[in-house]
Formats: sequence, C-alpha cells, structure tokens
Amino acid sequence: MNRVLLTALPSLLVLGALAACGAGDPTVSTTGITTSAAARTTTTTAQPAGPPPAPQPVSDGQCPYLASSVVQEANGQLVRKVRLSADQPDPACFFYANATEVQLSVWVFRGEPATAKAVVDRAAPVADSNPASVPAGWKGGSLTTDDGAVYAVAKDGIAVVVTSNQKQTVKARTVTEAVVENLGL
Repeated sequence: MNRVLLTALPSLLVLGALAACGAGDPTVSTTGITTSAAARTTTTTAQPAGPPPAPQPVSDGQCPYLASSVVQEANGQLVRKVRLSADQPDPACFFYANATEVQLSVWVFRGEPATAKAVVDRAAPVADSNPASVPAGWKGGSLTTDDGAVYAVAKDGIAVVVTSNQKQTVKARTVTEAVVENLGL
C-alpha cells in the first residue's frame, strides 16, 4: 500500500499543478481574486429538514373531513367545540371535550415521503410504538402515552396523525380509517 502511494503521489502533485496553471476559464471577482470554473463547483448533499412543527389551533370551525359525531362515537366523549389550524388544504382538527381539554386531534400532512415518515416517527417513534398498518398500504405506529394514545401512519407523501385522550389506540385507529376514507387517500 505504501509503495502504491509513493508511486502515485508525485503524479497526483504534477496533475494538480497542471490543473491549477490554467486548465479552467479564469474569472475575476469584484475582490480581484482569480478562480477557475472547476474551483467554483461545489457539491453538497442536502439533509432532510425533518418534520414541520405540530400544528396549533387558531380558529373555531367544523372539521372539513371528519364529523364531530364520528369523533364522539369513536372516542366516547361529547364534542363541545372544534378548532382548526391554519394549514391548507387540510387543516388539523382539534375536538374539545370541554372548553380547554382537547379530547382528540387529527393532522393530515402532505409533502415529501421522507418528511411524512418523519412526522409519523416523531408522533409514534418506531423504537417505542407498536407497528401500525391499517388502513391497508399505510405504515406507522400506535402508542399508548401518559396523556392517551396516538395512531400515526404514512403512505407516499401523506401522513395522518391522530391523538386521543383515551388510552385505547383502537379509538385513534378508527378515526384514522375514517379520515383516510373521507379524504379518498
């Protein structure tokens, strides 16, 4: 190995010196420094930005893709009010059991597949959750938390995250199935 390096090193140094002596098209910048076109080319590998922040409720309204009656039946609590995030085309929906307690929330994310997967993994980390594969073709996780349960799945560039104040993940899964069906996902 050392022999190969000793043989190749002088050739590489000569090649580098020849390339620096004018192989490229010199350009003068405003600071007076001359650079070649080859020296200006930079290759970077973009890292995924990660999931966007979880949506927050900003206004009262009705969820455009999930009826309050479906939430009441699935989660077992009356819905006293509904608030929506500013996200479009599908705002996140927050269903309240009383004036301040969110009993169930639904977030439909649309974007790059890697980002959708990151949204799901943040909500139901693979290391901590049970595998989720309902509806058919969707993948993610379900998890019981101190505050209730979460069911999060992704398919292509779409993620659906449902959180419930109830400890049974089946309730969040039932709502997820309704959302996927209602939106034709």
